[in-house]
Amino acid sequence: MTELKNKEIMLAPLAGVTDAAFRMICEKYGADKTFSEMASVNALVYDNKQTDDIIYISTKEKHANIQIFGRDPEKIERAIKEKINPVKNITDLSFNMGCPAPKIYKNGEGSALMKEVDLVDKITKTLVKSTDKKINVKFRLGVDEQNKNFVEIGKICEDNGVDYVILHGRTRDQHYSGNANWNDIRKLKEALTIPVIANGDVFSVKDFVNIINTTNADGVMLARGAMGNPFLFKYIKDFLETGSYKKVTPSEIVDQIKEQYALSLEFKDEKLVVNQMRKHVGWYIKGLPDSSKVRDQVNKLKTKEEIFDLLDEYKNVLEG
Repeated sequence: MTELKNKEIMLAPLAGVTDAAFRMICEKYGADKTFSEMASVNALVYDNKQTDDIIYISTKEKHANIQIFGRDPEKIERAIKEKINPVKNITDLSFNMGCPAPKIYKNGEGSALMKEVDLVDKITKTLVKSTDKKINVKFRLGVDEQNKNFVEIGKICEDNGVDYVILHGRTRDQHYSGNANWNDIRKLKEALTIPVIANGDVFSVKDFVNIINTTNADGVMLARGAMGNPFLFKYIKDFLETGSYKKVTPSEIVDQIKEQYALSLEFKDEKLVVNQMRKHVGWYIKGLPDSSKVRDQVNKLKTKEEIFDLLDEYKNVLEG
């Protein structure tokens, strides 16, 4: 049995999900580190307003960090020096070599970089020399089953002074299908001396215990398992402290949805929040009574007031 305590539990960077409001909620429930949605170094270098919004970190956040992606070492260095280094309230900078999205991959970014080990060498050296923030590189097993080179990539990171690595136990070809290969994460852990964070298929406390026991990793990054379930951070922490945990009630889930709306409105305008929160509501209430009906109603509503009225009504039904 592996030692379970003293493992860092992080929130993965998730496009369209991990904005300031959601990060703050995960922090409240015990996330040790959170990360922004990934930001393009090209867009950062060209002062793209939308990308500046992606890397916005609120002063209320204590554990938030930034993730970037790109492939041009000069632009990476410029983006870090001009946009990342001035952000004082972050400790870590994450570099993405794992994103499987077709448009990112076609540009030779994200997981496509794993095919170019010389470029990985250049980029990791650039990351380390460009900042005094802690650097992590997030990658996958390889582009496909025949080309798994995660140990080689991990060693390049270690040799060039990267502080820790995060391994998603799938190939690029798998996207998010099939099962994450936790045994391969263990292989990386055994091959490196720097910390290895395990990522992939952690949806419950039991999964957390199993992934640590299988991989002996130094921490775990929650991704889809945290969507609509920021409580998972608390469940894991409570279990590590006391050996047990208590699940939140359906009405506490509804209260948490309302809190996320209110927090989001501190950073974005109402129309955008109403739009973006639709998917969050769907994730939060999945599996609860009448959830599909409520989700359909939320998708048609236009204002915070209408949505809060509906949620209050739903809470009464759940409590009744």
